[in-house]
Amino acid sequence: MSRVTSSTQKWFRRLGATVSALCAVAVATAACGTAPDHGGALPMQDPADPSAKVAAMVKRMSDADLAGQVLMPFAYGRSATDVSAGTKAANQALAGVDTPAQMVEKYRLGGMILIGFGGDDPTAANQPVNNVQNPEQVRALTTGLQHAAARLEADVPLLIGMDQEFGVVSRLTTGVTALPSAMAFGAAGNPRLTEAAWRAAGSELAAVGVNVNFAPVADVLGAAGSNVIGSRSYGTDPKAAGDQVVAAIKGMRAGGVAATLKHFPGHGHTTADSHSELPVLAQSRQLLDKDDLAPFKAGIAAGAPLIMSGHLDVQSVDPGVAATFSKKVLTDLLRGELGFQGVVVSDGMNMAPAMKLPPGEAAVAALNAGNDLLLMVPNVKQAHQGLVDGVKAGKLSRERLVEAATRVLKLKLSLGEAAAPALSTVGTHAQQVSPVAAASVTLLRGACGQPLVTGPVRVTAASGREKARARLAAALKEAGVSVVETGGSVVHLVGYGDTAEDLSAGAAVTVHMDVPYLLAQSTSKVLVATYSSSDLSMDALAPVLAGKAKPTGKAPVEIKGLPRTTCS
Repeated sequence: MSRVTSSTQKWFRRLGATVSALCAVAVATAACGTAPDHGGALPMQDPADPSAKVAAMVKRMSDADLAGQVLMPFAYGRSATDVSAGTKAANQALAGVDTPAQMVEKYRLGGMILIGFGGDDPTAANQPVNNVQNPEQVRALTTGLQHAAARLEADVPLLIGMDQEFGVVSRLTTGVTALPSAMAFGAAGNPRLTEAAWRAAGSELAAVGVNVNFAPVADVLGAAGSNVIGSRSYGTDPKAAGDQVVAAIKGMRAGGVAATLKHFPGHGHTTADSHSELPVLAQSRQLLDKDDLAPFKAGIAAGAPLIMSGHLDVQSVDPGVAATFSKKVLTDLLRGELGFQGVVVSDGMNMAPAMKLPPGEAAVAALNAGNDLLLMVPNVKQAHQGLVDGVKAGKLSRERLVEAATRVLKLKLSLGEAAAPALSTVGTHAQQVSPVAAASVTLLRGACGQPLVTGPVRVTAASGREKARARLAAALKEAGVSVVETGGSVVHLVGYGDTAEDLSAGAAVTVHMDVPYLLAQSTSKVLVATYSSSDLSMDALAPVLAGKAKPTGKAPVEIKGLPRTTCS
């Protein structure tokens, strides 16, 4: 087992108590507070509760220190200290520094987000850098960032976040055990398998030095099928989505990572993309409560440590105002009505709806609304100075800034002192993830319980799906199926963003590796959904096609003209 960074060790030697994983949740929900004062006696302090330590730290902090704690920007460079000339120039434009480590030190940052993206990623529009390459590189980067944080007077671990949702939004794709998409979990419908898979994923994230994951997506998918959310959602059933959200939170917590519910109060019933415009959430308040809010309520009850605010126009609560900047949404609804006491983190402040204000003004407005942590500010220097100036000018109360920084610091301390898993464990959890990939495979057309392909088989795929095609071909051979390069019965793969033009008219079997709406237009005699193109999803598909495994998944969305499954 590798050891935690020196900064973490040093702080917890001072703290003198281990903050357990259980109390990580309790702190976030204010369940680990001090006992009431009885008869003027000194209050009893829970030894696992860092409140007193945090209060003392905050009392010593300047406005600039506090402002740094509520920022979680990105930085350019795959190393904390060793960067190219071009990377230096980019960091200078972003924050007036050369390296990521200097950014942490100069602004006394609360956290940093790591970025990586691929071709199918619907979030790529606001990802200006790719500093996630492989587990070894990420571990070195996060270690360097934590060393920089250790040199700060506060001496608390840095929050290091990543959007590792899996499926189409996966930052670290090389060398890790890839989970299937959220919709695949919804199709499997087994929270026990979900928890086990996310425990494995959490341990791998912890091994590379990531302690906050911006997942799971708690958005309930509407009938219109939000393209930007799509298979990132567990499905259309609010109760089932809530069960999956709870399982994911528990799994990540057990793996050593703080989970984040997003995008509050729900991005699934919108059609626009919040990366480029302000989507309108037109749900009535009654439907908002019944559908969109249900998974968030379940997650809050389960002790979710973070919730991400969405850039969404919530018509039934505060029409015309992005939730990111809406006190009615974040303070009155999320804090007041739903009782959330953890960290509210904004969605990327470099997304179009948040860029309508200059970075400094946007930072002040977001904190005033109720955000505690500002993600991906477009200019670190301006955002930081805007918060400091906002306090001086009375536009942002120091009390609100202290409140936000306090929540962030409590979250940091609640993450615990346990040694990080060894880097060698990354990529070794197929046994924990394979069951949910297998349970998600769904037969939407075809005879259940029989081989779905006979004779020689040729695997084809829409453009850009070569990796999945090759993996399935190899898995079919392993399952005893004759795979040929010409002729044979065609098994055709389609995925995210594909259209009717990407279907194969003569295919015996068509498989959709994302939200399977397109299967309604296929003429194939056999239709299958995996909701995911991961290696383990392709491995699970092969024995189903060969008739050696029963497809037990059930579509968590309605596909026009097709049943949820042909296997009861």
